[in-house]
Amino acid sequence: MKESSPVIVALDFPSKKETMQLVDKLEPTLCRLKVGKELFTRCGPALVKQLVDKNFDVFLDLKYHDIPNTVAKACVSAAELGVWMLNVHALGGEKMMATAKQALESNSNSDSPHLIAVTWLTSSGQTELDALGINMTPQEMVSRLAIMTQNAGLDGVVCSAQEAPMLRQSMNKNFLLVTPGIRPADASQDDQCRIVTPEKAMQDGSSYLVIGRPITQAAEPYKALKEIVNSLIQ
Repeated sequence: MKESSPVIVALDFPSKKETMQLVDKLEPTLCRLKVGKELFTRCGPALVKQLVDKNFDVFLDLKYHDIPNTVAKACVSAAELGVWMLNVHALGGEKMMATAKQALESNSNSDSPHLIAVTWLTSSGQTELDALGINMTPQEMVSRLAIMTQNAGLDGVVCSAQEAPMLRQSMNKNFLLVTPGIRPADASQDDQCRIVTPEKAMQDGSSYLVIGRPITQAAEPYKALKEIVNSLIQ
């Protein structure tokens, strides 16, 4: 069941107490967990290890971006926590990404964690590209950075669900597309302008779906998670 579930639950909480209250209602056979900057900065590696010890696959979402050697060492340190996936920022360049991937493979006694890259943040658009003097559209930027990521030997990218069809056509078939901003059709839009349902995201080529509030703020988180997973494996 675990391998058939593409759901990654985003643990967007400010404290360990709130995080564990939610995690205790979930099952590692139904989902993975994502730890981002706020939670990691507040609770540190100890929380990541605790989640791993509870048999959850953990996606450490810290978007490393620095000189190649520094990023490589950070990735190796993250791998030592037992994480399943981690990421860097593709804007760090092909050398940075390739160095990080090689370091993970060289320092792993078993399977190294998936290493993926963030391309162009969904919060940034044409205005930001123009301000940087980059003469291309956001879609062109995403495509270029994804190709660079694949050439560096990484396992995939984080991208918007709207970009998944384009990337699925141009990337290798095993290249992972991790898509945030997923909402079931009956969920509140909150601050999302465009909703992509889990079913549609998978049809469009997503490999893993990052889902937050529809699960974490549901009256019954386990039930909400189970319904989403069931909708994807029917």
